[in-house]
Amino acid sequence: MLTRSLFRRGLLAAALVLPLILATAPAGAQPAVDDTSHIWRVSADDRRIATLADAGFDVAEVHGGSAHVVGDRATADRLRRMGYRVELHDTVHKPVPPGLEATGDTFYGGYHTSAAHSAHLDEVAQKWPDLAFVVDIGDSWRKTRGRGGHDIKAICLTKREAGDCGLNPRSAKPRLTVIAQLHARELATGEVAWRWIDFLVEGYGHDREATTVLDSTEVWVVPIANPDGVDVVASGGNRPKMQRKNVNTSYGSCSGTGVGVDLNRNSSFKWGGDSTRPCSQTYQGPRAVSEPETASLERFFTALYPDQRGPRDTDPAPKDATGVMLTLHSYGNFIIIPWGWTERPTPNDAGLRALGRDMAQSNGYRVGTNGDTVGYKTTGTTDDFTYGELGVASYTFEIGSSRGNCGGFFPQYSCVDSLFWPQNKGALLTAAKAAKAPYRS
Repeated sequence: MLTRSLFRRGLLAAALVLPLILATAPAGAQPAVDDTSHIWRVSADDRRIATLADAGFDVAEVHGGSAHVVGDRATADRLRRMGYRVELHDTVHKPVPPGLEATGDTFYGGYHTSAAHSAHLDEVAQKWPDLAFVVDIGDSWRKTRGRGGHDIKAICLTKREAGDCGLNPRSAKPRLTVIAQLHARELATGEVAWRWIDFLVEGYGHDREATTVLDSTEVWVVPIANPDGVDVVASGGNRPKMQRKNVNTSYGSCSGTGVGVDLNRNSSFKWGGDSTRPCSQTYQGPRAVSEPETASLERFFTALYPDQRGPRDTDPAPKDATGVMLTLHSYGNFIIIPWGWTERPTPNDAGLRALGRDMAQSNGYRVGTNGDTVGYKTTGTTDDFTYGELGVASYTFEIGSSRGNCGGFFPQYSCVDSLFWPQNKGALLTAAKAAKAPYRS
């Protein structure tokens, strides 16, 4: 497939020589312990678990009475001294098959860099000008400071007719938007977006479902929403760095992957209930929409979708509201619906759950609010913004399980084609088909 095809043939050839233990390891198998970061299962009462993020720990997931905390052995020792029960859940890095060293465009067995994703969008638009159109929707933090950085690019995919792919909310066709790698280290999400793009353009005129979607719908994709952060992750090569946030160094005296703002806590809708500690992985920023990446996405969404919901939290989007937004994250095997900021259901709870269940028929993920899934509240999130401000049916996909070679933030690259894409292709198609009237699913 385009620039990926030669690489994938090389990957397949390399896979043939893998040791049997890697080829047959179950998804839940626990890799051998090494001296780098781990995922620790930390147990205590709910009140103490809730304080972990504010204490500066990198909390990946929370369930009743326990949490997954990312860190090295010193992190585990610190937690034990604080009175927490700690046990190894998984290692962060998974084995990379021999012969798949990092290159200029790929790292960690095949994952693509920010630059490679950007080039891929341009190549698609050049090869299929009647189906694809690339839009620069803003700049990364580094670019706004003249320190390199990137344009943040979106691609519009549809059988293009007059007026299509315009940045205005009065589109003739319904719209599905998919964004990925807002959290830079969640590697599988950008690759699923890459496959979704290729499936639609390569399948048009050959695959019935791809053709139906592009004839009737505008599909917008932002495969890398945090390109500076992805640069940091990729700089680790086959030992990717754990950068989650953007790379804004203006706040605090943070070092390493502690720098930056969590872009999924920085949106303007219900901002202000997450961490105020600059070095925390969930640092919300000094004010709402303080980050250029967040501002770019909010301008993008308001340009694509009309405001279809009233100003009160209890105002529902109407039954004839259009548009679906999916933000791809990892991990947990969840489809999460708003609200994140409160445990109260949205006024469109039944409709959101119904479409969520339809999508889950493909990937088998658990559908529900934060309380039903990850177990903690979030404020200033992307999906709360697009639903809360615009009435768009909005979802967060948490792709992958919590452990094993196909789990965690850094699953083996082969898992994208063997598991994540086959699981989620149908879910993405369901979302696209529902974009005309998502609450009537």
